[in-house]
Amino acid sequence: MIMCTMIVENAKLTGSAKGPDGWFKLKQASVSYDHPFNVQLEYALNIDFVDLDQGPGARVAVELSAESARSLVRSIEAALARAEAEVGPLELTASA
Repeated sequence: MIMCTMIVENAKLTGSAKGPDGWFKLKQASVSYDHPFNVQLEYALNIDFVDLDQGPGARVAVELSAESARSLVRSIEAALARAEAEVGPLELTASA
């Protein structure tokens, strides 16, 4: 029996993303481990980058294997660590 995991974590974000209608402010990401819609895996790490205030056009969806998700996390952490070492303290929020 295939069951949904209902595993979801949400994160508030400051950034931008490009969707089908162009660039939009990125305010939230919903991260789940459940059945994907497109990638041919039984379960995947699914990330929805969204701005709920702008409607469904302000959404970018990503589906990753668990191995790919862990590789992405390591790459993000490595890039941030290098930036701190080479540039100094990182900007925590977007400039007005």
